[in-house]
Amino acid sequence: MIQLILADVLTQDPQMPQAEAVLCAGGRILAVGDRDDMQALSQGFDVDILDHRGYLLTPALTDAHMHLVSFGFCLGKLDLSPFRNVFELQLGLQEYAATQPPDTWLEGTGFSVTGLGLQDYPHKSWLNEIFPDRPVILRSKDLHAVWINSRAMSLAGIGLDTPDPVGGRIVRDDHDKPTGVLLEGAVKLVERAMTKPSEAEYLEAARRGAARMHEYGYGAVHTLAFEPPEALAALQTLDARGELPLRVWACLPHDQIDSLRSLGLRGGSGGHIRLGGVKFFADGTLGSRTAWMQQGYADGTGKGVWLDPPALILERGRQALEMDFAVAVHAIGDQANHEVLRVFEQLKPLADSRGIMLRLEHAQHLAPTDLQKILDLGIAVSMQPVHLHEDIASIEKLLPHLSKTSYAYGDLIRGGAIVAFGSDAPVASPDPKLSFEAATTRYGFNTEQCITPKQWLYAHTRGAAQAVGWDFYGIVQPGARADFTLWDKLGGEAKPLIFSSSKM
Repeated sequence: MIQLILADVLTQDPQMPQAEAVLCAGGRILAVGDRDDMQALSQGFDVDILDHRGYLLTPALTDAHMHLVSFGFCLGKLDLSPFRNVFELQLGLQEYAATQPPDTWLEGTGFSVTGLGLQDYPHKSWLNEIFPDRPVILRSKDLHAVWINSRAMSLAGIGLDTPDPVGGRIVRDDHDKPTGVLLEGAVKLVERAMTKPSEAEYLEAARRGAARMHEYGYGAVHTLAFEPPEALAALQTLDARGELPLRVWACLPHDQIDSLRSLGLRGGSGGHIRLGGVKFFADGTLGSRTAWMQQGYADGTGKGVWLDPPALILERGRQALEMDFAVAVHAIGDQANHEVLRVFEQLKPLADSRGIMLRLEHAQHLAPTDLQKILDLGIAVSMQPVHLHEDIASIEKLLPHLSKTSYAYGDLIRGGAIVAFGSDAPVASPDPKLSFEAATTRYGFNTEQCITPKQWLYAHTRGAAQAVGWDFYGIVQPGARADFTLWDKLGGEAKPLIFSSSKM
């Protein structure tokens, strides 16, 4: 069966930027052109005509940075992002608790210091007021911090004498007492006290997350580690059952390199799921004040933290590239980005020799000289405009000296960089309308970095495909995958139009 799609087509192909019709068969695009030519080509064949004239057809959207199974889990937990202050959060948490089994941990996700109208981290006492005997764990919007009550601290064995773990911090008050906030690696102290989800729960979370992304109009996602092995296993199970509605490019944590080598795994293997990269964390996040900054934060709260040292990224990055895995490094602060770019300068010859793209994840706050270095190196930059809404107040308060080069995707795109857009879900919503608004308006913040709707679309389609070396994706041209997104207008309502169940 041949599909003939009639629509206003934005192809992302510079040789034919626009078209009126697309012919597809077997999950591949056969031909693209004007309506009369495509109808003539299909004469004599069994054709299913899909008339979407008046609508816009584009390559399927890709979310170039998210955590797919974690997103699925968060869809089943209390969303803290709507709460504007601690009192609202307390009321919402009490209402949520009434719907949960009484012997379980209360879990929520999505709070931030600025979102709650606070000047500093929240305190365990505010949770103790409403739940003195039931463990509570609330995850920050950026997933780099948790806020817990005294009962959770007790179950986790966190007390006055508990030392900060390597790569983490137990936030303490002026009397050196734990406040109930754990940053970065310290989060594991409480997670190890919790019951791990079952295989069935992982599978349901994977199914829920993938289905929601498909509903938003996505055809593919890049899932960037920060999840246990069970998450990837659940996605692979869905794929084996034919239940995965997305193509997935997956990153694995860098500490799994030895295991990958022992199993003989190399980058690029998989069906709808492609094991493509190895993930590193240079620093934390702005929201948790753990992003590594050169000058430090304007409120005197320090310079943030360095997580994976440059020497480790360099050594394991070489190992990853030799196994045909891409190197993807989370870097938020200007100092973190600077150090990662120095490592990438050393890795670039090896990456180029193997045809692999180096990926800088987030690149939120850059020194002006490092903007040019990114362009000179020719690396991929994976960015999330949707985070800007939450970060504007923090940038103005904590990093006023970097306001012109924070979220500088406009300069990067106009300079010719490969920029791939994502959401970092569940850190932020993957609703494409939100990404579109953030990228094209920036909510009035440093509007010199605004981009056009078509530039936004390119970063969510072709740019995302280029970042992982998918020549067959993010473009409407003969031979490419027949994965599309259908729009009433660009940045408006989107829905998937996907004809492929074939493998990568």
